[in-house]
Amino acid sequence: MLLALLATSAQAHSGSSAPPPPGIQIPGLTHGQMAVIARYRGDILDLAQRQTVTDPTFRRLYNHGNLQFTYCLWGLMPGSLGDEQSPFNECSHAYLAAAKALLAYMATMPAAEREAKALISDIDADMVRSGASWILCQFSDEAFSTGAVIEPRWREMVFHLPSLAALLATIAALIGAGWSIFGAPRGGTDWGNSRKSV
Repeated sequence: MLLALLATSAQAHSGSSAPPPPGIQIPGLTHGQMAVIARYRGDILDLAQRQTVTDPTFRRLYNHGNLQFTYCLWGLMPGSLGDEQSPFNECSHAYLAAAKALLAYMATMPAAEREAKALISDIDADMVRSGASWILCQFSDEAFSTGAVIEPRWREMVFHLPSLAALLATIAALIGAGWSIFGAPRGGTDWGNSRKSV
């Protein structure tokens, strides 16, 4: 799947010079806010998954965030949150901004309002303690939209050593797994032949 994404993906748009495409507009995050939201993303999704009465806006934000998270390889690439030079940093901004927007929207939904506002208070307090709003990066002023998915900057992976090492390790593991499944000699056949020859 990783190789297919690499083969078919084009360079993602970057920067905030172009207006976001049509769709639900999603405010961006500072670099510091992104790190805090990442710690609470599981709680945000848990609250969202418990909602039984939803609407199109809720579903678009929820589905877009999950799709964006998948495109960003589930947040597994090293440095995707903390390293501004990572090819996965911009798409990490995007899926975490979607999580924050989803939480803000749930605060307007009657069934989720109380828990959403309590979670927002916890996040706000955490952001103040960490000075999150003051930690900026090149993507801190970028707005996003449910109308477009931000892909990792695949072509830059060869220049980002942690990402390249993770990619090569994954490829080596896949080759090793394939060899162990399909390339190993079939010992049972040799044993059966040896019995016949006795």
